Amino acid sequence: MTARSGSAGWYLRRLSRMGPREVGGRVGDAVRRRRWRSARPAGPSVSGARFTAVLPAGTVAEVPPDAAKRLVAEADRLMTGHVEYFGVGRDDLADPDWWYDPRTGRRAPWGYAFDVPYRDEDAVGDIKQIWELSRHQYLTVLAAAYALTGDERYAERVAEHLRAWWAANAPLRGVHWTSGIELGIRLLSWVWIRRLLDGWPGAAGLFEENPKALHQIWHHQRWLAAFPSRGSSANNHVIAEAAGQFAAACAFGWFPDSARWRAEALRSLERHLRGNTFGSGLNRELATEYHGLVLELGLAAVAEADTAGVPVPASVRVVLLRMTDALAAVVDDRLRPPRQGDADDGHGLVVDGAGTDRWASLLATGDAVFGRLAWWPEVTGTDVRTPLLAALIRPTTPSVTRPSRRPGHFADAGMTILRGPDGIWCRCDGGPHGFLSIAAHAHADALSLEVRHDGVDVLADPGTYCYHGQPEWRRYFRSTLGHSTLQLDDGDQSVSGGPFLWTRHARSRVLVADPAGPGVSRWCAEHDGYRPAVHRRRVELAAERRELTVVDEVRGGSGRAVRLAFHLGPAITADLVGDRAVLTWTRDGEDRSAVLDLPGQLRWRAHRGETDPPLGWYSPGFGRKEPATTLVGTGSADGTRGFVTVLGFRG
Repeated sequence: MTARSGSAGWYLRRLSRMGPREVGGRVGDAVRRRRWRSARPAGPSVSGARFTAVLPAGTVAEVPPDAAKRLVAEADRLMTGHVEYFGVGRDDLADPDWWYDPRTGRRAPWGYAFDVPYRDEDAVGDIKQIWELSRHQYLTVLAAAYALTGDERYAERVAEHLRAWWAANAPLRGVHWTSGIELGIRLLSWVWIRRLLDGWPGAAGLFEENPKALHQIWHHQRWLAAFPSRGSSANNHVIAEAAGQFAAACAFGWFPDSARWRAEALRSLERHLRGNTFGSGLNRELATEYHGLVLELGLAAVAEADTAGVPVPASVRVVLLRMTDALAAVVDDRLRPPRQGDADDGHGLVVDGAGTDRWASLLATGDAVFGRLAWWPEVTGTDVRTPLLAALIRPTTPSVTRPSRRPGHFADAGMTILRGPDGIWCRCDGGPHGFLSIAAHAHADALSLEVRHDGVDVLADPGTYCYHGQPEWRRYFRSTLGHSTLQLDDGDQSVSGGPFLWTRHARSRVLVADPAGPGVSRWCAEHDGYRPAVHRRRVELAAERRELTVVDEVRGGSGRAVRLAFHLGPAITADLVGDRAVLTWTRDGEDRSAVLDLPGQLRWRAHRGETDPPLGWYSPGFGRKEPATTLVGTGSADGTRGFVTVLGFRG
């Protein structure tokens, strides 16, 4: 059962996952919040500030024309007041209400920031909808459009909105001062807005010559220095906090505390980039979108360091290099990475229009900064962000050994990618449940599979859909039944204590990982989430036959109720007769098909778009869901033979 964040029981469970040092730090934070309620300094006076972190001459000319065209089209749409966040459109962007949630129609209450119950949707609204606009990444798009076109309409709209936001969101007042990740990303946006508006005559008057801007920038950095994410919460949030703080202290280094903030933020960034990343380069949260977010933030921070001439520890570049190589290794033939763990559509730096491929952009930047390896997939798309970052980041060749061949198994992360002909791609999950003691962004998905054919989800990871406010949907998309794996006794492998809290973690171990076997690639792993029973899964991909065989065994659990689920992608039509399903779909105008032979010991049923309880859904992005077919077999474990499933692709 998932508890509601903020309840007494949730706080007790949350406290149980903290160590003494974290508890002490949080007590100190609580004392500081109480003291800050009545102590809101004006900040130091600043005179003679200059912005020097500009783009090198000729950078904008390096932006590919098609990427520039997409960006300007996006900027023009924003200028008309239209924007969509998480599947919800709004038409008020010409004069936005910074506290309004268009999904629920609620407005967040005013008051001392730390009194605002931002996790309570009934009181505040959908906090993701409210926060997203105030990350000001739509303003970085408008500023980039100005840099590309010289059209002052874009710059004037940016200035109008920034002045309105600064006037309406006084330091420590309201919902936009409650979460460090929001402050960090917002600071990074402001740095890039100032950089991209540098040719506009009003840029200095908007920033370094504007007391309100200086007041906001100083208070943002003071907040981040005082309230870093700690201990069990030191995941991608702390990276965003450190990257934003560091970027601002480099580019806006106008305050007496700037040097200290810069040094502390760089130490935090270096420590937590290493801590958040496996040696293989995969993100420890095992949530792919956060791999992308952390990589974007890290690259943006290095860009500021190199622009300001601030030395960066070699380990920072090494981590970013390994993250980039790992991304190149795990994507499918269409450059789609795994869909694993939570995903909330969060980005570190946005200067591109709709239709730009995020993952291709990161690989293009990696190529420009680190150099591509021979086995990297080809990137054919273009973007605006790559030439801008590449102009600022000093190309280096870190003194580490890079993989000579495309890796297929990441032992520390427990991820194995099996590949076959015609773009057959299979991700096998035998890794840790999640990162840190609460595993905030993990799903109960041990031994789950994703299978694609030429980039199309055949066996799909259903995604995330929501975080706050819809507990039944949050439970479903994180559940064991919500993934292509086996469930015992109608329970999850890991125990949830809240929407971002797991109180017991299933432990997995990979027994066999041979992704490059001659003719047949193999994987086998098991987990103890249903102890004393053990779920073991074996997978074989026979390349010549274009056939995937999955064998599920329940050891020590004879007689326990079994549900085996296979989630199909939204493009897949399934015709289920008995224990055989014929799967059909279309790719690029061509009809494709496969046959899924299911274990005969189980009773099979197709579910699609059910709501009571939820079953048969796919979330293409945060806040969006659509019906998709899920095949569920029910029965019991007999302890003597496994459940054999065979997926065969036709011509």
